[in-house]
Parts: sequence; structure tokens; C-alpha cells
Amino acid sequence: MAADQGEVTLLLCRLRAGEAEVLPRLFEIVYPELHRIAGQHMRRERKDHTLQPTALLNEVYLKIVGSSIEWQNRAHFLGVAARVMRHILIDHAKARKAIKRGGSNGPVPLDAVRAGTPERDAELLALEEALTTLEQENPTMARIVELRFFGGLSFDEIAEVLSVSSRTAKRYWATARTRLYKDMAQRGHHEPEGKPSPTRR
Repeated sequence: MAADQGEVTLLLCRLRAGEAEVLPRLFEIVYPELHRIAGQHMRRERKDHTLQPTALLNEVYLKIVGSSIEWQNRAHFLGVAARVMRHILIDHAKARKAIKRGGSNGPVPLDAVRAGTPERDAELLALEEALTTLEQENPTMARIVELRFFGGLSFDEIAEVLSVSSRTAKRYWATARTRLYKDMAQRGHHEPEGKPSPTRR
């Protein structure tokens, strides 16, 4: 693991220097981690969904390939992937909702049509609304939720990404969950399922 982290750091430095050709190797190293995160999200969907973790990762890859981000380290990379994954999942939920209403304005991947239940989509969209509100009030707290819920990062990794202590990350996470739960309850939705793995402290 330490060797992999060292190579990730080196590859990110090369990527920052403009060597885009190292991106495939970078994804090869972090793929198992990203696949685990994507798998957590897909397990929350309906059992007969057609959107597989690999398809979700392909979308993440395509969005990151064309970015011009000042990469820092492995935790930062996973943090960016978490944000990209968040937007992809929310976009899919919105697209499915539009399709059900007959109002889609653009092409939608076929695997997105059946990937989630209406209840799951409603939960995701309610969470997104609540999280957007929280971002306006406390950006750091909202970012911790994004990294933890959508990215599955450990508190140590979150602390590294945001330059805060692990204890602060845990405290903010607990406070944010309570606030988001109340906000979503007021919107008529329950707290979203799928808590991060308890092994990732």
C-alpha cells in the first residue's frame, strides 16, 4: 500500500506537469478503491439495475481525463473522484425523473434509465438539495459529507484533503448528518441509506 501511494504521488506530480499519458496507469492503481466506492453506491440501487460500477467508473474517468486540476496527492485525487461521482449520480437521478415525466431534453445513457428506484432517486435529489443548502452555510461541513458519503473516504483521508484534524472531520460529519437528516425530514424524505464502511475510520 505504501509503495502504491508513493507511485500515485509521483504520477500525480507528472500529471500536474502535463504528462497526460500517465493517467491510465494512475487509474489502474486506484481502480480497486474507486470500484469499491462505486460498488457501495450501486448496492443501494434496485437489484436489476443495469448501471454497473464499471460503467460509473468509466464516466468518472472520462470527466477527469479532460480536467486541468492541480493534483496534490492520492487523497486529493479520491476527493475529486467523489465530487465527480456525486454529480454523475445526481445527473442520472434527474434524467430518470425527467424521463418518467416525459420531459428529457437530451440524450440519456440507456443504463441510466433503470439504474435506480423512484424512491432512491427522490432520496438522492432531496440529499442534493439539503447538501446544496449546507454548502452555502458551511462549505467545509458540506465537503466532508461529500467526501464521506459519495467518496467513502476515511476521516484521516478527509483530514488530509481539507487540512483539518481527523477529530474535526468526525465532529463535522456528525453535526452535518444531523442537520441534513432534519432538512430531508422536512422535505418528506428519510436519511439516505448506504453508510460508509465502518472499517474506514
